[in-house]
Amino acid sequence: MHALSALHRRRFLHTTLTGAAGLYAPGVFAEALTLTPRMTEGPFYPDHLPLDTDNDLLTVNDGLTPAVGEVTHLTGRVLDMSGSPLRNVAVEIWQVDSKGAYIHTDSARRGSRDTNFQGFGRFLTNAKGEYYFRTIKPVAYGSRTPHIHFAVNRGDRRLLTTQMLVRGEPQNERDGLFRRFRKGPEREAILADFVPVEGSSTGELQASFDLVLGVTPEDA
Repeated sequence: MHALSALHRRRFLHTTLTGAAGLYAPGVFAEALTLTPRMTEGPFYPDHLPLDTDNDLLTVNDGLTPAVGEVTHLTGRVLDMSGSPLRNVAVEIWQVDSKGAYIHTDSARRGSRDTNFQGFGRFLTNAKGEYYFRTIKPVAYGSRTPHIHFAVNRGDRRLLTTQMLVRGEPQNERDGLFRRFRKGPEREAILADFVPVEGSSTGELQASFDLVLGVTPEDA
């Protein structure tokens, strides 16, 4: 069974995104926005997209067995440089499973991969620029600190490629990519808090990660 029923997930999403929307009226405090830094795509963007590319990475197609990991509800908004939402842009995420394996055919630990974990998802932002994924809290692998890869696309045009890291993760300071960013707004822009979902009896988490692009609505 899923950790949250479909009804509970809808209620969670409505509550979370409604609260976040109030923080970003178009143009308000635009001068305080920090553009989300670009980060490498890495070598493990799926070389073959899975048959299921929806925003629920915990189950594949109609599978009944969920992926192993700390269930995480990942939300956020895609904004332009003035703070206005970007609608109908595709947000993609990809990450390793709980064993540290990507769905890419050249990934390490490929043979022990959790086949119940989708590994890749896509979501089209709504009129408020909002997106939502159900996934797992990322884990470390090799020399990399836990992270989730993000891409934002408008049609065939890639608008942004970046990565989201876990705030407070001890391995961050030893991660070569993270250390390229000096302490300050740019570092803060790639970090997200993972906090318990209120009322969850199974230890589910929530994280919010806004993506601020250096474009105008006309550019996007």
